[in-house]
Amino acid sequence: MRYLTIADACSCAFTASARWSSTSEGYSSIAGVLYGLHYLVRGGRRGELIDKIPGPHAWPFIAELWNLSRRLNKEYYPINRVWSVKAPVVNVFHPDDVEALISSTKHIEKSTLYDFLHPWLGTGLLTSKGKKWHERRKILTPAFHFNVLQQFVAIFNEQSEKLVKSLCLEGDEVVDDLVHLLHKFTLNSICETAMGATSDLNGQVQNEYRSCVSKMGDITLYRMLRPWWHSNWMFKFSQKFKCQVRALKVLHGFSTNIINERKRYHDETGGRFLQGLGGDGDPGIYSFDDENVKGKGRPAMLDLLISASRREGSIDDEGIREEVDTFIFEGHDTTAMALCFTLMLLAENEDIQEKARIEVDEVFEGKKDEKLSMREVQGLAYLERCIRESLRLFPSVPFVSRHISEDLQLKKYVVPGGTIVHVHIFDVHRDPNFWPDPLVFDPDRFLPEQSQGRHPFAFVPFSAGPRNCIGQKFAMLELKVLVAHFLHNFYLEPLDFSRDVRILPDLVLRPSKPIRLKFVPRLQSD
Repeated sequence: MRYLTIADACSCAFTASARWSSTSEGYSSIAGVLYGLHYLVRGGRRGELIDKIPGPHAWPFIAELWNLSRRLNKEYYPINRVWSVKAPVVNVFHPDDVEALISSTKHIEKSTLYDFLHPWLGTGLLTSKGKKWHERRKILTPAFHFNVLQQFVAIFNEQSEKLVKSLCLEGDEVVDDLVHLLHKFTLNSICETAMGATSDLNGQVQNEYRSCVSKMGDITLYRMLRPWWHSNWMFKFSQKFKCQVRALKVLHGFSTNIINERKRYHDETGGRFLQGLGGDGDPGIYSFDDENVKGKGRPAMLDLLISASRREGSIDDEGIREEVDTFIFEGHDTTAMALCFTLMLLAENEDIQEKARIEVDEVFEGKKDEKLSMREVQGLAYLERCIRESLRLFPSVPFVSRHISEDLQLKKYVVPGGTIVHVHIFDVHRDPNFWPDPLVFDPDRFLPEQSQGRHPFAFVPFSAGPRNCIGQKFAMLELKVLVAHFLHNFYLEPLDFSRDVRILPDLVLRPSKPIRLKFVPRLQSD
């Protein structure tokens, strides 16, 4: 299969213009420019090393990017390279090569693809590099300590009960857009836990925020696939830039309101809940008695940022907003997609669903308030295996991308500095060499005896190494609590099936159309 790209066009134009040079000096000049560009991108030592890696002639600019990536990765297993306009791109999807990259302490810089998120997320934890990334990671790590997470379980319970109740009151068993429903839950949860918000967002605010998140995803993909809009200066002349300005006004306004509300609370309480936060980074600062973690007194990730700002000035207001924007986006969107596919897979695998339900019912048995404790959630071993298997098949973040500033030795090839390396998590998780019958939903793959001997980098839904997901334990707790409440209160019946889901290229894994699911209320006497 052959695709024409700008790199190809440069080569073709050079050949053609050389023929025309006898009749026009202008064509000769064009030829020189195009040849220079061609050599700059694909010449020298870097070009020689990259061309040793198998792959198509150049990167295709076509709409079916997701399906094309799957075909190329299958055709050129276990590694391939493509030539973009500016730099070579190496795609890795073998655990050995994944380990070489993401376990490295040198190659932790995100690729230029993440630059298109800067207008929205700035250089927060997701997109920053070097000293700034290290400092932010140090500030935020205590926010996800065990002592904090066990306080968040109460919020996950409360939000789960509200969602279950709303489904029961609506009386309609069919949910026409599962992702939309779950976004309401995850957005409220992240705002209340990590940001310290004290009340659920109203529907209009939620819908407006979600709409603008979707618009920013579309704009980001639009720019990625069109090199002529990569320049920030040029992009300002596009119609999409005007859409971006309107979307950012909503997104930044949303996060700014949350920050200001939390700051006002600390001002009104004399800052007593900020005392002892940060400093030596001791996570024990979050050991609160139950009486002290009600409502606004609950510890929040945002408190660490405010404390760092007021205590030592290590982060300014813009920096606080960067992290709040980053965590609200990542903390609700990825979790909603993980919930969506987990519920979908449980619905279409009735025997597995029932086995998970039996485990959940045993924990709920005899409870009056139907609230799960941290210990009880951690004890839901089979449910956790179900969620892990769902994340294997449908990882919320299907790929990560790094910029290699110096040579990287992979299993068979050397990747030269100046290269972009994509890790295709989606394909790593479906490699039949590590996952027999990879398309089959089988939670028992994660039994200890079956996991023994499996490559540790064959399953990386939260990435791994120095830049692993800081909130992965938070996410697993949230997923387990809500799915447990659903299983205890409903039978799940499929209306759409995972095998038919068409994936769209986006910032996170996303279905191309709404997913429907049927929630059949259980009679608690059954």
